[in-house]
Amino acid sequence: MATILRDWSYRYPWLYGGISQVAALTVGGEPRFRRLLLQDLPLTGARVLDLCCGGGDVTRYLVAAQPQTLVGVDASPKAIARLARNVPTAEGVCAFAEDLPFAAATFDVVVCSTALHEMTASQRQEILTEVQRVLVPGGWFALADFHKPRQPWFWPPLALFLALFETETAWELLAVDLPAVLEPIGFQNIHQRLYAGGSLQVVRAQKA
Repeated sequence: MATILRDWSYRYPWLYGGISQVAALTVGGEPRFRRLLLQDLPLTGARVLDLCCGGGDVTRYLVAAQPQTLVGVDASPKAIARLARNVPTAEGVCAFAEDLPFAAATFDVVVCSTALHEMTASQRQEILTEVQRVLVPGGWFALADFHKPRQPWFWPPLALFLALFETETAWELLAVDLPAVLEPIGFQNIHQRLYAGGSLQVVRAQKA
């Protein structure tokens, strides 16, 4: 069930963005948080897709890696309009992540930052299958999202954030083993790293 703060965060992106910046302090601030997702990825000269890109919070960091092409996809026309203003060198495409308008084997790298927790289990499965489809063989997928904390003192701030800004799908993601989900879809070399007491996960996987 959505809260009024969640509704406001969609209407006023600066609200969610401000809270997210505060939350990112647990891993050293927003720049480091964004780079955790992108580190070790072969981005230079690559064809890169920023999935569920929003207004370009991650996309602007991708530009610095000098990819060959950079595409941001989001289901919100307002988000794509913000992307055009914030990262004019990126191509913005308004589409649903579970039905990407790209041919198979289009991208070398796909990234997805803090978006899967917005999806139902069936949507998440469709999205991950689409990511596998649009990647070239050997291409890389990287995601960052919530994870069940390993240290108890990280539970209260995470629970408060989810209660104020998220819905039941975010709580459900805490019980999902994403590496175990990725392998049957056709990914290999799956690596999961946990940060902020285990409340944040970064997962990288390579298309078989």
